[in-house]
Amino acid sequence: MEKVNNEDTTGTIEEDAKKLNLEAVMVERVVDGDTVKLSDGRKVRFVGVNTPESTTRTEEYGKEASHYTKSKLEGKRIWMQMDVSETDRYNRLLRIIWLSVPTDLMDENEIRTKMFNAELVLKGYAEPSTYPPDVKYSDYFIQFAREARKNKTGLWSYGENGTTKGDLDSKKIFHQKESNKDSQPKSEPASSLPSDKKEVFQNCTELRKVYPNGVPSNHPAYQAKMDRDKDKYACERS
Repeated sequence: MEKVNNEDTTGTIEEDAKKLNLEAVMVERVVDGDTVKLSDGRKVRFVGVNTPESTTRTEEYGKEASHYTKSKLEGKRIWMQMDVSETDRYNRLLRIIWLSVPTDLMDENEIRTKMFNAELVLKGYAEPSTYPPDVKYSDYFIQFAREARKNKTGLWSYGENGTTKGDLDSKKIFHQKESNKDSQPKSEPASSLPSDKKEVFQNCTELRKVYPNGVPSNHPAYQAKMDRDKDKYACERS
């Protein structure tokens, strides 16, 4: 793990951030709980988490999540970390958000206390929402969400399923399979499975009733016609 000595001076902070490939930016406006607009006009979608909706439609605890993000980030300097993907389909930057520069990017205590994505999950403002290949912190987010759910914190006070789409348990299994793919037999593509093993849905609306976050290409319900962006994942939500 790469560690740096983080002194409380602007010059040293900038040097430490550079060593960790973190980009310092200013937040101009909070769009909702998991999306912000920067002072240079770029929009940023937080990686690995999903807050309840509060813009075009409103979900329970959506306004609370949006207000919390606004109170923590609007007009503030933050540090952005890229996982794997640069942008999503809407040309928003996909980033991990740090409130202060850590000394160790994978230290759990620093993730808990300095990373805003993690803070949203720990305080019950967001659920884990994993989209491979951006899975660097997904295990932490799942762990933190289970803590929040156990304590009925925030959106979990409304029940075991929270108040918005997420993948607290479902995609954890898929992530483990992906991370261990070199030591495990590869799954057959859905197109090559016998017809009696396939799950056939007429469209994404029907599929999401069973699999709210879509399915990967090795899933029995996957159909190429539902994978419009050809990313080997059908009917995923943005």
